[in-house]
Amino acid sequence: MTADVASGTRHGESFNSHEIIDGDKGAGLILLCDHASNALPPRYGDLGVSDRDLERHIGFDIGAGPLTRMLAKRFRAPAVLSSFSRLFIDPNRGEDDPTLIMRLSDGSIIPGNARVDELERERRLNRYYRPYHRAIEDMIDECLAQRPPVLFSIHSYVDVWRGSQRPWHCGLLWDKDPRLAVPLIERLRHEPGLFVGDNEPYKGSLKNDTMYRHGTCRGLAHGLLEVRNDLIADPAGVLEWADRIETVLRDVLADDALYEVRFFGSLSDEPVRPVAFTGAIHSKSDEDTDNGQQHANRA
Repeated sequence: MTADVASGTRHGESFNSHEIIDGDKGAGLILLCDHASNALPPRYGDLGVSDRDLERHIGFDIGAGPLTRMLAKRFRAPAVLSSFSRLFIDPNRGEDDPTLIMRLSDGSIIPGNARVDELERERRLNRYYRPYHRAIEDMIDECLAQRPPVLFSIHSYVDVWRGSQRPWHCGLLWDKDPRLAVPLIERLRHEPGLFVGDNEPYKGSLKNDTMYRHGTCRGLAHGLLEVRNDLIADPAGVLEWADRIETVLRDVLADDALYEVRFFGSLSDEPVRPVAFTGAIHSKSDEDTDNGQQHANRA
């Protein structure tokens, strides 16, 4: 059963911030999908963005929503999915993150975000971003009444970045809590021909992102799966990956240690070590620029 479902069309008459899939609150698992939709609230039109751009990875995580829904059905587990495009406001960023509302994303200008002031930022936070995160908090609280749940977040990433083919078929992102991600990586790597990234193609320690806020800060076992989006761009690919993930996830979830509240902390909370002065001074290197764009397009 699905509740709180958004319109599902970019120009529908109604619009909710999130979709909740009902499930067994005692199953010990909550599925999350931060970038499930490329929909926009009707009052904002298309943000001045073309349909082509909204259908790219900058608009949403291609295939992640269908994969999340299929896994929720197979595990009979509850799920929370966002119902708005990441170009509108990114729910997988902290409220103070400079990439929360993007004006430029992977070479595309977002005209509807060009003049977002503090009032408009708060409007988007209050109407869409915060209700999505409250829904996750409420779901966790309901599950905690029976036992601590594992949080498993589903994302996808673009297969070609800046002209280079990314080699991984999937990756698991994690911070300092290894309980879910590490055994998943180990089991997925047993499959011949499958190239599995460990904190690739992104790092799993982004302060105040969804996993930090709901997993790290609440002591819940958690992990984020990234699947290369060309592999789940159609129903056949989603089915193939649902079969693959279901098998290894069921095995990993058999470990009782996952259902203990434990606080591991975060790498993002550790002080930055000073860098030794090399004698060279420059304003911003090409690598710094690349890293900034990587952060802007992360997960």
